[in-house]
Amino acid sequence: MRRRMAGVAVAVVLIVAATLPRAGGAAAQEAEKKSAVKKEMPAGWKMRLDEADAKPAEFQFWTMPPGWHITTGPAAIVYDPAKTASGNFRIESETFLFPGEHPEGVGVIFGGKNLELPTQSYTYFLIRKDGRFLIKVREGAETRTLVPWTAHAAIVPHDGTKQTAKNVLAVEAGVETVDFYVNGQKVHSLARAQVKADGVVGLRVNHHVNVHITTLNVTPR
Repeated sequence: MRRRMAGVAVAVVLIVAATLPRAGGAAAQEAEKKSAVKKEMPAGWKMRLDEADAKPAEFQFWTMPPGWHITTGPAAIVYDPAKTASGNFRIESETFLFPGEHPEGVGVIFGGKNLELPTQSYTYFLIRKDGRFLIKVREGAETRTLVPWTAHAAIVPHDGTKQTAKNVLAVEAGVETVDFYVNGQKVHSLARAQVKADGVVGLRVNHHVNVHITTLNVTPR
């Protein structure tokens, strides 16, 4: 795994991210203690659980340079209200999916509006461990599928070992289209009119997922 994360700044907390897939059980817990990582929500970030009766304590999201680590019970989005994208832009996020039994999705949200209100809306682009991707829109309590779970060779699936699966997701919004990429390959394209593109950018992680996310970058095009 260390070879797969080459080029990423080396820090004590990174050792935890590198060790967890291999260690498991007591060894993993000991590694976390040594890293002195506090599992506290990063400053300025907010969380919204899918279900109103879900327990926030079961969705853990904390800073672990480089980036953040997330382990979930319930599904949720996390976002910094100050991180937005509009017009022509590119979003990119590098993820390392850890072993787990549940084939649930992880990825990015964009076009976020009213994220703390019942009228919340956003578009999300997810991948999951079996090498499939999904594009959906949330509008209030309802979701609308733009692209159902679809297999694509560009996605690195998790092979079921104790290693991690690295994937880089990107969304490029232009005047006429919004294009979706995994590991530099376009996996789908939608008309701009179909997609809620302008707004808050963040992360979405579904049920029972263990993932390390090193980047969430927004750049104008």
